[in-house]
Amino acid sequence: MTGELVQTNAGQVQDLPQRLPPVPWRDPYTVSPAKLAEYIRELELACEQNPRSADLRTCLGMAYAMNYEVYKSEDALERATKLEPDHFFAHLKYAELHYRLRALIRAEQETLKALDLATNSWELNLARKQLQEIRKLMREGTQKPEWTKPLMRPALLLLAMTIFLSLAVHWK
Repeated sequence: MTGELVQTNAGQVQDLPQRLPPVPWRDPYTVSPAKLAEYIRELELACEQNPRSADLRTCLGMAYAMNYEVYKSEDALERATKLEPDHFFAHLKYAELHYRLRALIRAEQETLKALDLATNSWELNLARKQLQEIRKLMREGTQKPEWTKPLMRPALLLLAMTIFLSLAVHWK
């Protein structure tokens, strides 16, 4: 990790890194678990040194996801989106995590935010393709259901059936 800091025009030092370390997820299948664990440690240290860097938090979230640490990944990516609400890649990767977890409604919301934040045709294309995949899965019905309906009526029905069956068994 580079320790260089960005100089502003007024000569003030910002605590954002000048460049990010080389990314191991160009091909996730060629990254060894030991190398990935080392990279995660470096990113955690960099995030401690630069607590307001959404870029580093996004990279950390991606590394956690590659290491199958879903909750840590979600926390890091959510933190990145809160640190910089207009950060395209933070929203895109946060949406991608939800997409891979099949939380498609949330993935669609975050992808739409990323689509609004896109500043060039390449970013627009990435967000559009991701949104297209999310909507395709939503149409095909492979999403996790949203538990918005109350479960009181089915629970009471199940309880009543259980009581009825236990009385019927003990009646004989």
